[in-house]
Amino acid sequence: MTKSAKTKTGGSRKTGEGRLPGDLRPEELVERMIRVDHAGEFGAVRIYEGQYAVLKNTEDADTIRHMKEQEEVHRETFEKLLTDRRVRPTVLSPIWNIAGFALGAGTALLGKEAAMACTEAVEEVIDEHYLHQLEQLGDDESDLKDVITKFRDEEIEHRDIAREEGASDAPGYELLTTAVKTGSRLAIWLSSRI
Repeated sequence: MTKSAKTKTGGSRKTGEGRLPGDLRPEELVERMIRVDHAGEFGAVRIYEGQYAVLKNTEDADTIRHMKEQEEVHRETFEKLLTDRRVRPTVLSPIWNIAGFALGAGTALLGKEAAMACTEAVEEVIDEHYLHQLEQLGDDESDLKDVITKFRDEEIEHRDIAREEGASDAPGYELLTTAVKTGSRLAIWLSSRI
């Protein structure tokens, strides 16, 4: 039975299987995933820290703290993976440190709904990003797949919380969420490469 036939009939699938000439080798693909996921979780923590700094004395503080604490676990997990797998982090971390906090604080200054619209937009992009990674990973990376699956579920939870908390009521909702999604996609592209 050929490798492709084995995969189609339920056999083991390897990371990067079916790659074309010029595509990243499986090791490079996984390194990029870990690098960009660490950067994204670092940025997410900073967004929630910015939101919390502005909204800490409001009824929304506990919700933001809950999401921030989950993001801190995500960041710590990817920091460990960076070390364990000897993957260099993105050199853009100082930028994401400032930009993440500014985005969180800036949207929170516009009101709770704007902060929630920011959260919704970021988490929608991360949901798509993690799903794409899961499609690329094979059974040889089952531990990493489990981590990404768990974290994706929590990001979806954050998106849903944001929607329940009035994200769509934010002033300039469409413009705000489009800008945040565009910035998030650009940050993903840059962090995976630089």
